[in-house]
Amino acid sequence: MLEARIENTATSPSIKRKKQRQRRGLSIQITNAMLGVLLPVVLITIWEIAGVMGALNPILLPAPSMILQEFINLSASGELASHLGISAWRALLGFLLGGGLGLAAGIWVGFSIKTERLLDPSLQMLRTLPHLALAPLFILWFGFGETSKILLIAKGSFFPMYVNTFLGIRSVDGKLFDVARVLHFTKWQLISKLIVPASLPNIFLGVRLSIGVAWLGLVVAEMMGSTSGVGFMINDARSFSLTTVVFVGIIVFAVVGKLTDSLVKLLEKRLLRWQDSFKGGGF
Repeated sequence: MLEARIENTATSPSIKRKKQRQRRGLSIQITNAMLGVLLPVVLITIWEIAGVMGALNPILLPAPSMILQEFINLSASGELASHLGISAWRALLGFLLGGGLGLAAGIWVGFSIKTERLLDPSLQMLRTLPHLALAPLFILWFGFGETSKILLIAKGSFFPMYVNTFLGIRSVDGKLFDVARVLHFTKWQLISKLIVPASLPNIFLGVRLSIGVAWLGLVVAEMMGSTSGVGFMINDARSFSLTTVVFVGIIVFAVVGKLTDSLVKLLEKRLLRWQDSFKGGGF
């Protein structure tokens, strides 16, 4: 009986501290979420007030309430879901193709100085070519089908992944390789236990950038030559001066892009718990 009381007395403060940390963490999350939505809410409120007072031309800049109503109409008809599903599938395929090749090329070039001298100058030159300049050529070479769109998206997704993977590998501390030699690491152990974990922060940054560029490439691909997708919906609405539909398409791209970026950040946070880096101060 006495032992139980002693145990309860010992564990009670630790339980209280744990609950206090959990409450503090929840409070910080709520504060961060409120800070994140503060600026958009203020801007939308001012925008709506200006629209209601007639200070804005509804054809050029419709009020948020009009855009919301258009969003509801497009969602109810199923048109928005249909276009978004097609766009998301194209972006996913393009990202997997371009990002996968970029990851492989970054690893290959990162490990070999000879390969870097052979490939990197040409790849850096191709990286500067804009989507709008290449889109007509892709349509000419591959037609108006899905191939040209997916390859254009893959082209954009390739380079952020390649550059960040390459930099991640080359940024690994040289002293860690000395430790690996002392521990007699095999080549596979060197890659799996040293190089890849140390390169993960850069690789995740490459994934985030590649996903963002994939959505940009998708817009260009769908606006240049397509009969479906959110980019086509925006371009078609522009032809008929349906500004509310244009805004719905833009907002959908922004929201979906933010959601995908947040998912990657969440995965990064879970896999890189070991990382001890500056998280931002109070200034």
